Amino acid sequence: MIRLRIKEILKEQNHTKYWLYKQMDMSYQNLSKLLNNETSSIHFKNLEILSRLLNCSISELFEITDDTEND
Repeated sequence: MIRLRIKEILKEQNHTKYWLYKQMDMSYQNLSKLLNNETSSIHFKNLEILSRLLNCSISELFEITDDTEND
């Protein structure tokens, strides 16, 4: 399973979800879905914005896990 690591990166950088919300041009509901890995798609534009805001590569935003619980 591929999951986003946004929460972990925010914590590492001492940023809050609210800080990210204020930077992003999306609703809090949509951002919350991203943060909680409750989405099945993401726009390239949002990946680019996240990468720039969090000062990380796009690949650092993702993690592959061996999550068999959801299968």
